Amino acid sequence: MPGGEPETAPVRTDVPMEDPEARDPRESVTLLLRDLRTRADGLAAMEAARRLVVQGPNELSRRRGRHWTRELSAQFTHPLALLLWTAAGLALVAGTPALSVAIVAVILVNAAFAFAQEQQAERAVEALARYIPSRAMTIRDGRRQLVDARDLVPGDVLIIEEGDRIPADARILEGSVEVDLSTLNGESMPAYRSAEFVDTTGPLLDARDLLFSGTSCTGGEAKVLVFATGMRTELGRIAALSQRVGREDSPLERQVKRVAWLIAAVAVGVGVAFLPLGTLAAGLPLGDALTFAIGLLVANVPEGLLPTITLALAVGVRRLARSGAVVKRLSAVETLGSTTTICTDKTGTLTQNRMSVTGLWAPGGGQIELNRADPGDGVPALPLIARALGACNNAELNAAGPEQATGDPTEIALLQAATELGAVVSPADRARDRRRQFHFDPALRLMSTIDELDGRLWVHTKGAPENVLARVSHLPGPDGDDRPLGQGEREEISQVVADYASQGLRLIAVARRDLGPDSAIPARREDAERDLTLLGVVAMFDPPRPEVAAAVTRCHTAGIRLIVVTGDHGLTAAEIARRVGIGRNGAQVVTGDQLEKMSDQDLDRLLAEGNELIFARSSPEAKLRIADALRAQGQVVAMTGDGVNDAPALRRADIGVAMGRSGTDVAREAATMVLTDDNFATIVTAVQAGRQVYDNVRKFILYIFAHATPEVVPFLVFAMSGGQIPLPLTVLQILAIDLGTETLPALALGREPAEPGLMERPPRPRGQGVIHRRMLFRAWALLGGVSAGLVMAGFFLTLYTGGWRPGDPTGPGTAWHHLWLQATTMSFLGIVACQIGTAFAARTQTASLRSIGLTTNRLLLWGMAFEIVFAAAVITLPPLQHVFGTALPNPALLLLLIPFPLVVWGVDEIYRRRLRRR
Repeated sequence: MPGGEPETAPVRTDVPMEDPEARDPRESVTLLLRDLRTRADGLAAMEAARRLVVQGPNELSRRRGRHWTRELSAQFTHPLALLLWTAAGLALVAGTPALSVAIVAVILVNAAFAFAQEQQAERAVEALARYIPSRAMTIRDGRRQLVDARDLVPGDVLIIEEGDRIPADARILEGSVEVDLSTLNGESMPAYRSAEFVDTTGPLLDARDLLFSGTSCTGGEAKVLVFATGMRTELGRIAALSQRVGREDSPLERQVKRVAWLIAAVAVGVGVAFLPLGTLAAGLPLGDALTFAIGLLVANVPEGLLPTITLALAVGVRRLARSGAVVKRLSAVETLGSTTTICTDKTGTLTQNRMSVTGLWAPGGGQIELNRADPGDGVPALPLIARALGACNNAELNAAGPEQATGDPTEIALLQAATELGAVVSPADRARDRRRQFHFDPALRLMSTIDELDGRLWVHTKGAPENVLARVSHLPGPDGDDRPLGQGEREEISQVVADYASQGLRLIAVARRDLGPDSAIPARREDAERDLTLLGVVAMFDPPRPEVAAAVTRCHTAGIRLIVVTGDHGLTAAEIARRVGIGRNGAQVVTGDQLEKMSDQDLDRLLAEGNELIFARSSPEAKLRIADALRAQGQVVAMTGDGVNDAPALRRADIGVAMGRSGTDVAREAATMVLTDDNFATIVTAVQAGRQVYDNVRKFILYIFAHATPEVVPFLVFAMSGGQIPLPLTVLQILAIDLGTETLPALALGREPAEPGLMERPPRPRGQGVIHRRMLFRAWALLGGVSAGLVMAGFFLTLYTGGWRPGDPTGPGTAWHHLWLQATTMSFLGIVACQIGTAFAARTQTASLRSIGLTTNRLLLWGMAFEIVFAAAVITLPPLQHVFGTALPNPALLLLLIPFPLVVWGVDEIYRRRLRRR
């Protein structure tokens, strides 16, 4: 018999299994079972463990490891590093090899730091795989067990169902499935695979009784035998031949790199322009001019910019994971912050997905509360409803309680109702009586089974009331015979459905059809799902999640539009939406039929109005159409989904959000983000986290850029004075600032708590850059300008109080050399002091420091403490004094540094107050 389960000899583990490469998966089932040394009821767990050691895990191995050498070398060739290489070369030409060595050391340290941060970020993302375990239903020791897909071995027997990802290459033993083979052959149409087919010739991928790793089951159920795992699968062969795609930069990283090239171009351009200006116009010696050029280059390099951005994104990913949102790409954190529209499902996302049957309508009995329904109260349809609910169902109850039941929440609720109505619901009896199943079709919104009861074949159908009613022609009569359904009764039933739906109840209609004792089993569902007898309508309630209403309010204050796309009845969806606050003035309901009749222009006009909408009785294809239309209007769309057919819409949306609990493997694979708790409120939390990460990136970019001005201005003063004013700051002191005092506060700003009003601003435009004119004005002109003025004031005050006058020589061996060392030290300390004020100012974009709290970012306070200690070491420890050219200034002058942070922060506080008043 094709695909049957022949008797096999007991498995002997002392005989080695045949070479997997030599095995032909298209040979007869008997021979394949023999070659794999297994049986149709699966392996023993001990034997599977032994084979796992021999065969290795079921995963794709990388033929070549990660190119860490290439990734490390990239840290030496990005534009900011190239600037430093140029500065090192100029220092060598200028006859200052010590400076050249110091700059090279900075390049090495910075590259190592950036490389370590990127590796940490990559590991953070890779570690998130544990939140979405890939599991497979296998039969071991004669019973079904869920095991990690990586632990599968040749000889395992699996159960494949709709929505599963095929974890290994396998031969179908029983049943039939539809599979999406696009991963392997690019064909978008699903292919039918069945144990009834036996293909022994032709390409392996065309064999109609084989399934392949990496493909997806889109319908049906089958029992399959694994014959290849890991790199021995067809997908493994392709992976072995293909090159792995490298990590892609996020839009944010690309923007910053463009800015880095701009900085490099400006720095080189200014340096080249000032070389002739310094030598010809100002009369500087060539060595001094080169020193100026080197200082200009080094001062313009924000060394920690790129690794800090990578770290901030990685921190955002980890924060979201702790909140229940697993983000699969670093770049998605940035995109989340600009979300303008969320298209959300209802069941399980807005609601708790804890269905309970509250009542039902039955012919001859009217609307009945479930706790008052008695199969013996004279309503003949009640026992028929219970029998149909138990038969047309795949859930399994557990004596431990409903929380331990397995299956779809709706089917679990229906099965509990059948039990309360007196039906004996045993999975073994159900499997014994079932002859065929037509799985739930999201387009038809129907599921049917053909069962043999008391020697007769019956079709049992359940689904959306309007879809079932369209196929109903009879009602059960009081004497047990069916009677025709009249138009008046049809209208009455429609009114019952509307009444139930207006209360926010989810409705399932139940029907059956007698095929008789000797009828053939229909091969097509359209032949089975016709001329049905309506048994009743079951009403279920799925309460809204208590936290969703607050999350909806946060969306409204944040300017995020909400659209409900659900398969439920429009009135049910509208009532749930009303309860959680979606469509505050009444959301417009668009049914699936109305949407199908809409032209693209009509849909565009409807969406362009900006109102919150409810798309009811919508198909997964409708989700894709809605996502396309919204994105064409420039919206940044987050789309939720859990089913196989939701995958295209999840891929098309800017942020595809899959359900981690109720979602299928296919949906989770297609999504950008997976909710481990299936909760709408988690989406809003993720949007807030995305905005927070984006804000923090801007904050530390502002902080880093603000120090370019006080580092560049001293060199401009030196050059424009023609050497009459000595260099206020040395290159090594700049390196001490950029690499020593600046880095930790910048990293701490990447961990800044959310700013007040974060979710009260409208989403940023899709094309808005992370760096804009206002930021550059605030960094370079306001914060940088004030800092430069204070630094130069401290420098000149030190010189003048010591008796120096313009033109006096300050070189080594001169009377003023020590005073000049003290003055450059004051410049160094002045920049450090101004950094503290800049850090406090950069913590907010518009809010006051009081509103966010002075001590809410403890990491920043520790970073400031470190830079103070580091600066003190640089100016007091003799070895560091010698390296960085510092000397301890007069204590009275040091007291002048105390107000520097307050002045810098105070000027920016006034500026932000003006922005708030606007």
